[in-house]
Amino acid sequence: MTAEDELSVHPVLRSSSLRRYDEQVPPTEWIVATEDEGMRLDKFLSAPERLGSRGRAFGALQRGKVFLNDLEMSPRDAARPLASGDVVRLWIDRPGSAHRRTTRPARPGDLEILYEDDVLIAVNKPPGLLTVPLARRADAASVQEILDEHLRTRGRRRALAVHRIDRDTSGVVVFAARADAQARLKEQFQRREPERVYLAVLQGVPAPAQGTWRDMLAWDADDLIQRKTSRGDERGREARSEYRIVERFGQASLVEVQLVTGRRNQIRIQAGLHGHPLLGEQQYSETSVRIGRIEFSRQALHAWRLLLRHPVSGHPLRFEAPLPADMAALLGKLRSSL
Repeated sequence: MTAEDELSVHPVLRSSSLRRYDEQVPPTEWIVATEDEGMRLDKFLSAPERLGSRGRAFGALQRGKVFLNDLEMSPRDAARPLASGDVVRLWIDRPGSAHRRTTRPARPGDLEILYEDDVLIAVNKPPGLLTVPLARRADAASVQEILDEHLRTRGRRRALAVHRIDRDTSGVVVFAARADAQARLKEQFQRREPERVYLAVLQGVPAPAQGTWRDMLAWDADDLIQRKTSRGDERGREARSEYRIVERFGQASLVEVQLVTGRRNQIRIQAGLHGHPLLGEQQYSETSVRIGRIEFSRQALHAWRLLLRHPVSGHPLRFEAPLPADMAALLGKLRSSL
């Protein structure tokens, strides 16, 4: 697929309809009752008598509109348990809260819609937000729920997941608005047709500067983790990624990784297996990976570019998501440390 063949896509279309609720909810505060003690902050906010949904609660936290006992809350505080007597305040008219707040890493103010038509939606998922709801994390907000609200305002039913990226991985995710489009897009992924390119910050510098990672992996359904295995293991599946160093920082490197296969957590486990775990990685490392004094609160992984064919017209589409604020800040620190 060449650049000349690709269908032109507007860089970033931000949908105002995703965040119109804040014009309808009056400034108010609530005192946590005894029966609500221990409830998560985001679940408390999403109650029908408050914001009405987890998507709206997540948006309010992202925009710095939520305070607990006069302390500003963020998406990282979504799971904070409440105590009886706590005061939760929603400051709707806070100056500047209607726009993306760039002073706080990893907390963009809006869900960015990169492309939308009648059958397909591509978004730039922020870190910390699930792609789809999970039963084991029933109280956590997801992109799918936010898009469901968005589609309902346009007379459509719901967003249908095509593929996923991890909760703490940011970047491009595609949903369908029709079942037939979802099926066709999924077929493309099963045939390994889409080009999926990630940006990752790794500990150390891989050698050679460009190459391929090949491993056999088996998904552990009990521990919800990938494990390295052998070709003789009937549970084993091939995992292949192609990498290229983009920038070196001495003790770290920015690497472009293109998925050939699409196993769960593939880049995260393969980077570690080949001696260069992702900065901030915890699940596939005995301790959270850091570089000198530089720490990162999540795995430093961003789904940067996705190329696929439109499920109806067949036209090539190319989506790119800019780095989120936390990864941009991380690269700034690494460059200044040289």
